[in-house]
Amino acid sequence: MQPHKPRVIIACKVVQSLIETCLVETAISTVFMEYGLHRTPALMVAALQEKVDQILSPSVIILGYGLCGNGLVGLKARAHTLIVPRVHDCITMFLGSHKRYLEDFSSEPGTYYLTKGWLESGSNPLDEYQALVEKYDRETADWIIDAQYRNYKRLVLVAPTRAELQLCRSRAVEVAAFCAARWGFRCEERLGSDEFVKQLVTRAPQLGESTDDFLVIPPGSEIKQEMFWRE
Repeated sequence: MQPHKPRVIIACKVVQSLIETCLVETAISTVFMEYGLHRTPALMVAALQEKVDQILSPSVIILGYGLCGNGLVGLKARAHTLIVPRVHDCITMFLGSHKRYLEDFSSEPGTYYLTKGWLESGSNPLDEYQALVEKYDRETADWIIDAQYRNYKRLVLVAPTRAELQLCRSRAVEVAAFCAARWGFRCEERLGSDEFVKQLVTRAPQLGESTDDFLVIPPGSEIKQEMFWRE
């Protein structure tokens, strides 16, 4: 059991809507980091370390990130306790459990997921292709985007509520049409869950040691890749 300490959330904007839903009745300091840090893991850990180091009072810091291409590896707790989802990326958080993620991955490994945050950030195949065309010639843009996405088979819009699915649907349909025309993607919607994030925000900070779903990084320690491995 963690001693009573201030709680702070440092999370990616991709999961902001999920986390804010769980904080309606909870006064916790929150910092949402810019999209895209996962694309450059070395920059991600440096940016997160800076935020951690700015917190002066020993605190329980809840990280709204997965391993994200080793972007958390090397992050030091300093005087704090870090609570970290034991997941490789944010999709587990949107689906609601590691079990649901494994089921989805096992049945359809070539799946690209869309979420509200990824649509808003421009981190999706259509927006990325349009940005590449502006930056390079079309032939180069075609080569880059095809190399990145041609091995996927399915695109899934996932959201924790039907209301959010409806909110995102019109833009998701545009992205889906582009992917279907270019690579033959099948396109689906999936109702996820906020259960995992509720546990992260409410139950995980009470843990005294790591579990299957959450890592507890004590003061003076740092995050290592092998902590995310599961038997």
